[in-house]
Amino acid sequence: MARELRTVFPEAWDIPEHLKESMQYSLMAGGKRLRPALVIAACEAFGVEREAALPVAAAVEMIHTYSLIHDDLPAMDNDDYRRGRLTNHKVYGEAMAILAGDALLTHAFYSVIQAARKFNIPSDRVLTIVEELSMHAGARGMVGGQVADMEGEQGMTSLSQLEYIHLHKTGDLIIFSLMAGGRIGGADDVQLEALRSFGRDLGLAFQIQDDILDLIGDEQKLGKKTQSDVNQQKVTYPFFIGMDQSLAEVERLTSSAKEALITGQIPDPSRLLELADYLMKRDH
Repeated sequence: MARELRTVFPEAWDIPEHLKESMQYSLMAGGKRLRPALVIAACEAFGVEREAALPVAAAVEMIHTYSLIHDDLPAMDNDDYRRGRLTNHKVYGEAMAILAGDALLTHAFYSVIQAARKFNIPSDRVLTIVEELSMHAGARGMVGGQVADMEGEQGMTSLSQLEYIHLHKTGDLIIFSLMAGGRIGGADDVQLEALRSFGRDLGLAFQIQDDILDLIGDEQKLGKKTQSDVNQQKVTYPFFIGMDQSLAEVERLTSSAKEALITGQIPDPSRLLELADYLMKRDH
């Protein structure tokens, strides 16, 4: 995956050097690479070689990275560190960070199209993946979740509001990743619905685990400061239902996600099930 991300921009393209540096600085900063891993694992679950999934896997990592660059800006979360290193705007300035995020977002759609150009994935499948990426990353999805998160800082009164934020800000790209991998692999409607259900519960469990780790995690492993939600007066799952119940909810959602996959007629869900178990027990 790292090699794919280093070579996402064609060599013949004349891109301003500082813009290229800024994009690559964040894109190659490491992290869990969860979303591309889910694209690849879902594709392989249907017996299709991982190479066919790489352009879409790279695309979703670009979308995720752009969202982190913008999240860290002073106008948003105002963070100094991400993945153990200075945030993009601290190195390249706010204007370049904004433009690097814009360029990564735009290039993601170019990358998706390469699944058809390079690996002969049927154009109707690729068209649907583009449509779903637009939906899950945009106003109805991740961006809408970010707005709800910002507005929630002004006073959140219900767990359902928090669930909406988690499902859209985090969960939608996870759902997209799984369904995109399934589409590349040729999944039918029943199998796609199983991947959707798996992604919904897995995404919510993932974000609740993030809420937990923000309170009790190791800053060295996380690569950023803990207690950031507390310092920004953000309402989290532990705030609403307590730590013990939050931990139990992560376990319940993970179990529910795995059940959807097991009963969803997926040819080989083993790698996806392993990822679900890993995410439930992760410490960073």
